[in-house]
Amino acid sequence: MAVNASCAKCDTPLENGSITTDDGAEVQVSQCPSCEGMIKSPLCCGEDMSCTV
Repeated sequence: MAVNASCAKCDTPLENGSITTDDGAEVQVSQCPSCEGMIKSPLCCGEDMSCTV
């Protein structure tokens, strides 16, 4: 499955990236290369969802 997403602010296609949380966990994000906006992975029960594969 694939999803095409673009920034709502500047309509630039989002790129895959990651951020490191305060506790050292790495979380996948989709970020805009133009205006530096980003969305992160969803939460479940207050924890970032991640894939162990």
